[in-house]
Amino acid sequence: MTPAARLSAAIDILDRILAGTNAEQALTNWGRASRFAGSGDRHSVRDIVYDALRCQRSYSALGGGLTGRGLVLGSLRDKGADIAKLFTGTGHAPAPITHLDQSITPQSYSALDCPDWLGPLLQVSLGADFDPVMRALRHRAPVFLRANLARISRDQAILALAAEGIVARPHALAQTALEVTENARKIQMSQTYLTGLVELQDAASQAVIESIPLRAGMRVLDHCAGGGGKTLALAALAKVALFAHDADPRRMRDLPTRAIRAGVKINVAENPEMSAPYDVILTDVPCSGSGSWRRDPQGKWALTEVDLQRLVQLQATILDRAAAMVAPDGQIAYATCSMLRDENETQVLDFLTRHPDWRLQSQRRFSPLEGGDGFYFALLTREV
Repeated sequence: MTPAARLSAAIDILDRILAGTNAEQALTNWGRASRFAGSGDRHSVRDIVYDALRCQRSYSALGGGLTGRGLVLGSLRDKGADIAKLFTGTGHAPAPITHLDQSITPQSYSALDCPDWLGPLLQVSLGADFDPVMRALRHRAPVFLRANLARISRDQAILALAAEGIVARPHALAQTALEVTENARKIQMSQTYLTGLVELQDAASQAVIESIPLRAGMRVLDHCAGGGGKTLALAALAKVALFAHDADPRRMRDLPTRAIRAGVKINVAENPEMSAPYDVILTDVPCSGSGSWRRDPQGKWALTEVDLQRLVQLQATILDRAAAMVAPDGQIAYATCSMLRDENETQVLDFLTRHPDWRLQSQRRFSPLEGGDGFYFALLTREV
């Protein structure tokens, strides 16, 4: 495919996404219908699409409207590309530029690709970091791996990856974290990955797990396990009796296979109360995902005020449920991939008000400015 043909493909895919199709599904459907596209074409089109979604608001202003064409035009104008050479209308190239493709200079929140209703909440939550964080979220996230310390050291993982042409370096956020700097697209077909020596996991997510004080013999529940990334990370750090639960068990369908590959044992708990009490419960709760918008830009624009209110209520319900399953001297590790105070500090304070026999032992924010996603972590301890 020519560069111009790739732009046309991205325009078509973006139009489908803007009409309501999930981004991954739209890309998959295009790939299946476009057998002529090679792997390089598919990767390039994917990059164009996700770049446009991350910067949807500013690019739509620069490109003359919230359409696939407007987003791609805005992207090219933002980068200073020679649009006339690409939008020619010949072959598979997009139609030439007309007076309808006018550019508007984005202002205020739109220049930072931030939804208007979320702007004030994020400004209060981030303070002086608001501008630099929002600018960071307009760019692609780094690719991170977690070295499975149960089977390999971080230095050994770097060497194993290098032998397969994948370049990685240690990252300061966690002792298990590796940042991939070259050939990230080879990871999931590499033997280092397929044999469970490394897992794909954000560096800040790894740092959250390292913040949980584990001792051999503990009973530990990952209450909102999802696909099990944090469950596997917990299993690699200490020899504990580990249980995994999720409100939607289908999310955990690959966890048993991943656990075998990683060489660890995980008990899937459909009803976690039956296995209580636990010494530690990790509640990595459903949230706005505002700290991970680089990876899920579509989620940024889909989130509504009603959604946020519902999520805050759900988080409180999960915390209350977890508190009832913790041993008398046990702990709750509360985590979100959110940067909003309502889901973080305020949520924890409300929990402590409802449960005066608990105290906040420690808390920490992880900023995208540190390299990983935005995360919040709080360690809550029951008073004996």
